[in-house]
Amino acid sequence: MMKLVLLPLLLLSLAAHADEREWVPYKKLVEDTRIDRFYALPAAERDKLSVFLAIKPKNKNYKPSDVVLTVVHGGERQQLPPLSGDFRMALVPNPKWMTDDTKIMTSLPKEEKSAVALEVLALLPEGTQWNYAQVMGSIGQMNAGIKKVAGAMSMFVPNVKTVVFKFSKPAQLKVGATAYNTDAKNLIKLKPDAALLKENPLMVASERPLEAALDDE
Repeated sequence: MMKLVLLPLLLLSLAAHADEREWVPYKKLVEDTRIDRFYALPAAERDKLSVFLAIKPKNKNYKPSDVVLTVVHGGERQQLPPLSGDFRMALVPNPKWMTDDTKIMTSLPKEEKSAVALEVLALLPEGTQWNYAQVMGSIGQMNAGIKKVAGAMSMFVPNVKTVVFKFSKPAQLKVGATAYNTDAKNLIKLKPDAALLKENPLMVASERPLEAALDDE
């Protein structure tokens, strides 16, 4: 999984639900992860990618549903989207909340730590059949996006090289006439091929993958 960690991985102290205490300023979370810079890219430069914030408590006993985050902006309170089973949140920055006095409150016990990072996946269209250029073109789009989002720090972020299709069980993925089978971990790893990007054949999966991760190996 490609994690775009542009600053040292955020280790944020979470606070108690009983008294609901402040976790982190909304503006700081957005700017430190640089998710705002991703969404500032023209839509055509990120239409092959899905971006998330991964918020994972260091204490493995916590489930995603245990992490409830609420934005407090003046007299307004709004709960952020719930975390997925992978502790991911689809967060589109809200310009109205990009103020120094907008806070995020949390539900977890005081002094619990949480690792926060920007995670980017290849965007898989619905179903089990997709155009090659749409899916595998995510690699070129990601690498170009890193340079713009990370700026001078992009030299410390490795280039993405592979799309990793993750399945829940043994599966097969056909690219044109070529078939690929999952390995022992139910993964299929593909690197983009320039000729296929131009030809743009159909990719057909025997079942829908859990996700299509971006990897630097």
